[in-house]
Parts: sequence; structure tokens; C-alpha cells
Amino acid sequence: QLQLVESGGGLVQPGGSLRLSCAASGFTLDDYAIGWFRQAPGKEREGVSCISRRGGRTNYADSVKGRFTISRDNAKNTVYLQMNSLKPEDTAVYYCAAGRRLIGLCVLHDAYDYWGQGTQVTVSS
Repeated sequence: QLQLVESGGGLVQPGGSLRLSCAASGFTLDDYAIGWFRQAPGKEREGVSCISRRGGRTNYADSVKGRFTISRDNAKNTVYLQMNSLKPEDTAVYYCAAGRRLIGLCVLHDAYDYWGQGTQVTVSS
């Protein structure tokens, strides 16, 4: 069974950091581009960051550029999202997604085949 599992969310104060992980089971992540998305209450889901299959290309939403860093460790079948200088507006459920059709690139819109269940990130004092 193909499955993506996010972890690493939690409650953090403004200015703090969290590292999210996206682990795959049932398939190897190096065949897939990976995207991170988030959805806050009452808002549409938005693309946050993505990374191509081999990690050569990354994209970031303007709202997180300079604060978030995406990386992948294909040997561990895991993708990470390091989030620094967190703001209250980063509060959302964060999802990772895997896309097999994205070859040599990644995108911040829904072109992904598999999705995780999400992990809650809350930034509050």
C-alpha cells in the first residue's frame, strides 16, 4: 500500500522553528517529485514548496522564501521541510504529496498523485 506520512508538526512560538518530515512506505520517493502544501481554516490549500526527483530543482511560495528550506534524503525515503522564523500566518495543516509525472521539475499546484494525511503546525505565543 502506497502511503505518505507527515510528522514534526506542533505548537511553536513566533520566530521559532520546526522541521517537518514526509516519509514514504510502499514505494520509493526518488521516482517522485514532492510538494508541501498547507491549508489554514477557512482558506484554500496553497503550495508551499516542492523539490524535483533528484533534488536539483526547488520552488517556494513567496510567503516562505528565505524562511523555509526543502530537502530530500532518498536513501531514507524521506523529504524534509525546515521552517524557520515562523509566523502566526504559517499556522495550518501541512501536507506532503508525491508526483510521478513531474520529471525534472516540481510545481506548487496540484499535479500530484499521492497525498499524506497532514500534520498540524500552530504558531502562537
